[in-house]
Amino acid sequence: MVSVFVDFFKNKEIRKKILFTLAMLFVFRLGAGIPAPGINDTVIDLSSNSILSMMSLLGGGSIEQMSIFALGVGPYITASIIVNLLSMDIIPPLAEMAKSGKKGKQQLDRITRYLGVVMALFQGFFIVKMFSDSYGIVDNPSVVTYLYIAIILTAGTMFLLWIGDQISTKGAGNGVSMIIMAGIVAGFPSSFMTVYNAALGTGASASGIVGFIAYIIMFILIIVLVVAMQMAERRIPVQYSTSHTYNRTKGDLNHLPLKINSANVIPVIFASALVQAPQIITSWINQDAFNWLSNFFDLTKPHALIIYGILIILFTFFYTNLTVDPDKLSENLNKQGTYIPGVRPGVETRTYISKVLNRITVLGAILLTFIAILPYILTMLFGLPHSAAIGGTGIIIVVGVAMETVKQLKGEMTSKQYRGFVGH
Repeated sequence: MVSVFVDFFKNKEIRKKILFTLAMLFVFRLGAGIPAPGINDTVIDLSSNSILSMMSLLGGGSIEQMSIFALGVGPYITASIIVNLLSMDIIPPLAEMAKSGKKGKQQLDRITRYLGVVMALFQGFFIVKMFSDSYGIVDNPSVVTYLYIAIILTAGTMFLLWIGDQISTKGAGNGVSMIIMAGIVAGFPSSFMTVYNAALGTGASASGIVGFIAYIIMFILIIVLVVAMQMAERRIPVQYSTSHTYNRTKGDLNHLPLKINSANVIPVIFASALVQAPQIITSWINQDAFNWLSNFFDLTKPHALIIYGILIILFTFFYTNLTVDPDKLSENLNKQGTYIPGVRPGVETRTYISKVLNRITVLGAILLTFIAILPYILTMLFGLPHSAAIGGTGIIIVVGVAMETVKQLKGEMTSKQYRGFVGH
């Protein structure tokens, strides 16, 4: 792994991308330490609320400080879920955009950003009001003050999206995912110390020691499982027809690789955001309903954990169908003069690919769900603080994003080497 990063820095263009990405993430972390105007230095304790802790995780941990980036990219993620769901033949104009190629996707992204602004404004307003009522974080509480701070937080979210766009265009990896990853990594030390103090602090018991050891083992296990899941794939053999062999030998066989989890860690992020959504909406309407939903969706309770797991499974299938299109794969195979041995080109090939994809996605979805709920099960068994579970979920996202980024950089480096070779 070290040699891989050395190779990256030897390549001038990739080195520039990595350094640019680090510079943008530095700006993000710098802003995460700047409190929003009108907020005092009151400490916000989220340890008793798993949903707000999850919001803090996706926002980079800055919600406790109510910084200008307190909302993170959470409103955009929630808006993305809503638009993606509505574009699945629920609203015809959105469905047409989804099928209109690159131009349609740009239009959907524009709509998603507009909706994200609205979500951020409402979410910011009521979070500030809620924290003002609970902790007294606002110096001069009033509707005008809440709205002013909400506008600042909304501007912070849109600035983060701009940073994400810059990273996606000029840097390394997916910008929004990199911002989420950077926020999670920044929160690891405090999360680790919280668990350490709870398990091995004053009056440490044997169960606390066992719980802390189990926490360390869980971290290692999650990393291993996520890496294994990201690398696992089902290879469907394909054969080139004699009329399209070109420089290939007759009967040359290759493979069509299908990952058991094509959705990566996106289902975990989407499920987390969707669990937050009803609470955010009810916080706008009724505080008592918000308190009830917060208790109902407390992820340290078995029923909430079951709902969370079901959402991850559903989003795994949903996002897999968005990213992997059996129709397009079948069409591409036909254009390249390739076919799956024993399967006729066209409809049969499409059906076969769809069947295989659904089968392996079942395995991928179950494995991803197990990895996601494992930290919460651990907190229930050993009485560890919420930050232990949140940190475990963060590891899933961090490892997944890191692997995708390294894979992308490797692909770019390989393509540049090929172009250089052809140029000579």
